[in-house]
Formats: sequence, C-alpha cells, structure tokens
Amino acid sequence: MTAATLSAADSEKLSKLQSSVAGLSQISGEAQHVDWSKIQTPTDKVVVPYDSLVPTPEVLFLEKVMTRIIVTDPAETKKLLDKLVVLKLNGGLGTTMGCTGPKSVIEVRNGLTFLDLIVIQIESLNSKYGCNVPLLLMNSFNTHDDTQKIVEKYAKSNIEIHTFNQSQYPRLVANEFVPLPCKGTTSKDGWYPPGHGDVFPSLKNSGKLDALLSKVTPKTLADVKGGTLISYEGKVQVNEFKSIEKFKIFNTNNLWVNLNAIKRLVEADALKMEIIPNPKEVDGVKVLQLETAAGAAIRFYDHAIGSNVPRSRFLPVKATSDLLLVQVTNFLGRFKSIPSIIGLDSLKVTGDVWFGANITLKGKVVIAAKPGEKLEIPNGAVIENKEINGPKDI
Repeated sequence: MTAATLSAADSEKLSKLQSSVAGLSQISGEAQHVDWSKIQTPTDKVVVPYDSLVPTPEVLFLEKVMTRIIVTDPAETKKLLDKLVVLKLNGGLGTTMGCTGPKSVIEVRNGLTFLDLIVIQIESLNSKYGCNVPLLLMNSFNTHDDTQKIVEKYAKSNIEIHTFNQSQYPRLVANEFVPLPCKGTTSKDGWYPPGHGDVFPSLKNSGKLDALLSKVTPKTLADVKGGTLISYEGKVQVNEFKSIEKFKIFNTNNLWVNLNAIKRLVEADALKMEIIPNPKEVDGVKVLQLETAAGAAIRFYDHAIGSNVPRSRFLPVKATSDLLLVQVTNFLGRFKSIPSIIGLDSLKVTGDVWFGANITLKGKVVIAAKPGEKLEIPNGAVIENKEINGPKDI
C-alpha cells in the first residue's frame, strides 16, 4: 500500500494548522475510514421500537381477565424523577428565522416561547410529584448574556434553572490555516461555539455529569442533513448518510445520559469524536469552524441503544415554515384522520386543502388548491406520485 505524499505547500499549511490548534484539546477527533460492507441496519435490539420499551418500575400491572389496568405509584415516580436533570442546548441564535437573540425565546403559540414551554413542562412534573427536576441551559457566548436576563422571569417558578457556557474556539482562515483573531478580527465574529458535541467536556467543566440512550425517529426528506444510527462492527454508531432508502431512521439528538459514564469517559479523554468542518464566510473572508456532534459519542458507550419513537414526538423548528406549522392551531382540524405516509417520500400542500379519513399517500405527492377554492381529498383516497390540482386529478 503506497502512502500519500503531501506537497511542500500542503505540508506547510498542515504545520500551520497543527500549530494553530495545538492548545485546543477538543480538536483531536479520530478519522474513521468506513468499510461499507460492514454497515448493517440496526436490529430491534439496537434500535428498540418505542412501544416495546419495558415499563418503568413505578408502573404496576394488574391483570383482570383480558383487561390490563395501569396503576401509578407516585412515590416511586418521585424517586425516579429526583434522579433526573433536563439539559437543553441553548447556544443557537435564531438568525435563520430572522431573529437576533437566542432561538429559545422565539414565540411559538399563545404568547409562549420555546423556553416558556420547557419551563411549564418541568414545573408541572415538579408540582405533580413533589420532585425537584432542575433545568440546565448550555449557552454559548452568543446567548449567555441575554439568557441570564431572560431566566430572571422564572425566579418564582417551581423549578431550579442553572446556566453554563460551552467552549469558545477561534475560526480558522481557510486558505492560511491561522486563527481569524490573529488577522485582526477582535469582535465575536472571530470565534464560534464548536457544535453540540462540546456538551460533554462542558458538562464536566460545570460539574454536572452519567449511559447514553439516543432517541431516533423515522427519516423523511426533511432530515437529509443529520445523523442516522447504524450497526458497524457490532457497535451502534451515528453517521451522516443522506439516503433515506437505505437509512430509514434519523437521530433527533435527544439523549438520555448517565452523568457518571460521561465523567469517566471525559476524564479518560476517550471521546474521540469525528471533526466536522463547517465552512463559513466572515466579512468576505472564508473561514473554517471545526465542530463535533453529540450523537457521535454513542459508539464510545457500552450497551448503548436507540429508541425508535413515533414521528409525532419529533417536530423540529429550523425555519419559519416549521414554526408556522407549530403555530397554526387549526392545522389538525383539516384532517379527519392522519393519512398513512409509510410509503411517502415527500408532500407539498398549498392552498385551502382538507383531508378525509383513511387516506394513503405514497411517493412524491403535490396537492395544490386553486386560489379561492376549497379542495377536499375524499375518504379512502390513495394518491401515489401525483400532482393534485382539483377533484378530477384524484
């Protein structure tokens, strides 16, 4: 096997890059060469169907003939919840949605923001069971100051809120491999938060650390960019593969984490996650951000599994169109029942469209009502790879 030889120019660039990032301990991911023959679809033992998860100990089952009655013991539930900490990544700005502050304070519905809804949910648990589930917010240098002011309004809530900052790295000038601040950029634009994979060392630095259970959901065309769970050499891994024909599930980045396990791996410097180059442009200068993804750490945990949750549990809001879907309160009223979309690749709906019951959508479907007209999709309709503009097209 012949080793690749770098040119003199490339060797010099590499030397500059290594020197520039020598002090950054997290820029140390191990490159992994993928052998496609070893990639396998995860079995139900690796990615467990959500409905088959074993009930938690506080749920007692009483058998009465053919009826199963579920009785909840509040005391046992409280014991479990008292071990729980909820951590939310709060380092992102809402720039893609036309906002300048933290994305978590965008209004979602009825005057409530994302952060309001999170606080209400946890506060409800604490009040119902008499527990103390705290909320941790991992901020970035972009969101920290604003967040500190925002959380003051929850001072009288039945919830403890703690904040901490993730790491801050210098952007690299792409064609010179030197830190952007060294080129005279002294503002925040010279720096970046290094992706949500930084949550693990940042957790250690904050003193909050424990086996990793990653949630996944069936993948759609909206999830082309994002990790999927695979089996590779007998271990579960998260990788970014775009095919939705071969890779049917999508990593939601909802992680159930044992803090002791994180502490052990971080202190052993064992989380050698892949580096993700993210090219950007700052004031006309092409720069690189070297990031890591939290889900990529799953392969370093023994006995890690995924949970294949229903799509109804995962509704990401990454653009204003996603936000509109969440905000439209009468959206579900347009459906007599939710259509079957098992064989659906993509769906585009425009105009005043109403859906009957037991409808099946397959392939690529476009439904567009004409301006000023109401288009009703009848009960039991099966639409496959079609564009519907009126009743005659059904």
